[in-house]
Amino acid sequence: MPEGDTVFRTARRLDEALAGAEVTRFDLRVPRFATLDLTGQPVHGALARGKHLLLRVGESTLHSHLRMDGAWFVYRPGEKWRHPAFKVRAIVGTAHREAVGVDIAEIEVVPTRDEDQLVGHLGPDPLAADWDAAEAIRRLGADTRSIHVALLDQRNVAGFGNEYAAELLFLRGILPTTPTPEVDVAALIDLGVRTIRANRDRADRTFTGVNRGGQTTWVYGRAGRPCRRCGTLIRRGEQGADPTRERITFWCPSCQR
Repeated sequence: MPEGDTVFRTARRLDEALAGAEVTRFDLRVPRFATLDLTGQPVHGALARGKHLLLRVGESTLHSHLRMDGAWFVYRPGEKWRHPAFKVRAIVGTAHREAVGVDIAEIEVVPTRDEDQLVGHLGPDPLAADWDAAEAIRRLGADTRSIHVALLDQRNVAGFGNEYAAELLFLRGILPTTPTPEVDVAALIDLGVRTIRANRDRADRTFTGVNRGGQTTWVYGRAGRPCRRCGTLIRRGEQGADPTRERITFWCPSCQR
């Protein structure tokens, strides 16, 4: 699942492949931007803001959000793709590398000077150079909703998704339904920052410290299975800011109180 660490690695990979080169192929396979052509423009670089990816080309920024299934791949020009062409939503190529966006849910192009229209609402990003822990604590601490909902709100802290929420709350022993004012948000954010920074350079995310398949999480995706700490069966529920944004929650009823 693409969360802040995944998008960070993707942006770094695109930056290494494209930055400093001139665009030789530009193809956005979405109706709104199908005729836009940035060939001949220089690629200034790529960066992540939470779960948002910004690729700066000329005076424009190509913004993409991976959602659940999106991904960017880098190929050599002419190299055979590892996915069907009908899934491709974006191609940005240079003389030596070609970035291919697959199953991307959101694509926008704006003047770079207007990037804040797309990401200006985001809270502090633990993986950004301008990370502001005090502001993140202030924003999250001011939220009166349940901690699971508040932690997923990208306006509080940018980059934590459902897997991080489930795992961080387990590690802190907090039920996902706990009202945020009852939570030590400073300690929770500190743990989240340390965890996402540890995962940003790993090919496979882990919360347990084990990198073997099926052993990387404590509770996420483990409903009905025994807790790795106490043996109690992991439970599953649903929570969201409203009925249209409910997410699946996982917790141990013994370790999280």
